[in-house]
Amino acid sequence: MTTTIDDADELAAPLDLLLTSSAIGVGRRMLPNTSWTRLGLALARKPRTVADRVGTLGRELATIARGDSDRAPVKGDRRFDDPAWRDNPLFKRSMQAYLAANGTVDALFAEAELDWRDAEWMRFVLDNVMEGLSPSNNPLLSPLAWKALVDTGGRSAVRGLRHFLSDMAASPRVPSMVRPDAFQIGETVAATPGSVVLRTEMFELIQYAPQTETVRTVPLLMVPPVINKFYVMDIAPGRSMIEYFLRQGQQVFAISWRNPGAEQRDWGFDAYGQAIIDALDAVEAITGSDRTHLQASCSGGIIAAMTAAHLTAIGQADRLAGLTLMVTVLDQTRAGFAAAAIDEETAEIAIALSARKGYLDGRALAEVFAWLRPTDLVWRYWVNNYLQGRDPAPFDVLFWNADTTRMAAALHRDMVLLGVHNSLTVPGQAHMLGTPVDLSTLTVDTYVVAGIADHISPWQSCYRSARLLGAKDLRFVLSTSGHIAALVNPPGNPKASYRIGAPDAADPATWLHGEDKQQGSWWPNFTDWLGDRSGAEKDAPTTLGTSELPPLTTAPGTYVLEH
Repeated sequence: MTTTIDDADELAAPLDLLLTSSAIGVGRRMLPNTSWTRLGLALARKPRTVADRVGTLGRELATIARGDSDRAPVKGDRRFDDPAWRDNPLFKRSMQAYLAANGTVDALFAEAELDWRDAEWMRFVLDNVMEGLSPSNNPLLSPLAWKALVDTGGRSAVRGLRHFLSDMAASPRVPSMVRPDAFQIGETVAATPGSVVLRTEMFELIQYAPQTETVRTVPLLMVPPVINKFYVMDIAPGRSMIEYFLRQGQQVFAISWRNPGAEQRDWGFDAYGQAIIDALDAVEAITGSDRTHLQASCSGGIIAAMTAAHLTAIGQADRLAGLTLMVTVLDQTRAGFAAAAIDEETAEIAIALSARKGYLDGRALAEVFAWLRPTDLVWRYWVNNYLQGRDPAPFDVLFWNADTTRMAAALHRDMVLLGVHNSLTVPGQAHMLGTPVDLSTLTVDTYVVAGIADHISPWQSCYRSARLLGAKDLRFVLSTSGHIAALVNPPGNPKASYRIGAPDAADPATWLHGEDKQQGSWWPNFTDWLGDRSGAEKDAPTTLGTSELPPLTTAPGTYVLEH
């Protein structure tokens, strides 16, 4: 299925659907339901259109069989890069027949004109079915499989079978994207020097060693997602966001969440909000600053925004020097519809299932994320690992992605209900630590970052979320790439670019076409923004922590190592 940048948010599953699918099982999304029925009825009302499409397909298949078709994959479709898809008559015809059938399915789906809920559900089904049927995934029709078989004397098939059995033996039951020993935490990833200066039942607080002679007075506290480990912000030397900030003179602290088990089933919004406040208290005590920059991403951004609203409600808004939200969706509105993607009954079933275990298994969530982008995250590795019998190439971001964590049952409940009711769009409907949450009261200077190809936190939703905030100084940045690559975006990438401006236009597309593209990474712009709000320079501390909060162990700490 293809889309344009302007309607890219139609490809991304909303929060409530992601979390319920993870609890109930991704297979359930493939089973017939009322969305299937409505698709069938919509097409049944257009018999002439269906007949025309099917007839056109039949004629094209006949042309393909004769060898007269000029059907070719679109530019950028790397599944059919091998020359055999063009030169071998059998492979070429199988590819063309598949592309013709896929085009027909795409056209019929568009003709059905489903509402966004049914369209999102059926697109997931059709994308995965049609992608799975690609001849590039078929061991009998894949030239890559045949070449590997010949080149290795059959050993590729043995290795591929071994990889398949290993992957299917445990969740998430998708092809491995990286070997579990490809990187070493604390050495090749999460390697920036620092110390754990506070450990609670919920988190470790890491203070990073300064890398400049002087530092900015106002520190930065980084809050990671609650469903992944923190080191995506410190992914690898030379590509680490934390390392880059330190080299610009910023004092940096980061929260590393504990991986919850059944014993921590009661950790919900309030527990995580209080944890952020506890971390702020420690940062202030260590640095002597009465103000702190708060930066958070994805699910961590939701909790950080709610916590900032709580601080505002109790008269402590001045503790925040700035708020940064990265790939964070606060407004679950979809293409103008303020309705949930799932019904209350389905939500309650998902909540009950996680409550029974005490947590939502992060591997189940990883499985859902993988099937949202089957071409890149499933079938690409199916071909590499199974058909070619090769190990996946080492890639630090995919290593981090595979290093999953659990979500406490209470937090899963709170997140699902927040998505179902789209509570943050209604002042006072959500609560944090006993106070009603009203995002419009957040007047602290705010920097919001989104990714133009993000399939988890669509940029249009991030844009609408920014407009919920009451900040007079509000900067919206639209970065290249997707959910993670938009963040792991160090200077020096010639392909990187971003747009930046105040989110004044009501329509995201209007804003997009009104802002010029800037070449390079957004990191320098952000560190300049931080610098303007971080006070005077002072001598860098020679030791980490304080006598009351002494270093406990070296970064990245111990919680990050828990599985």
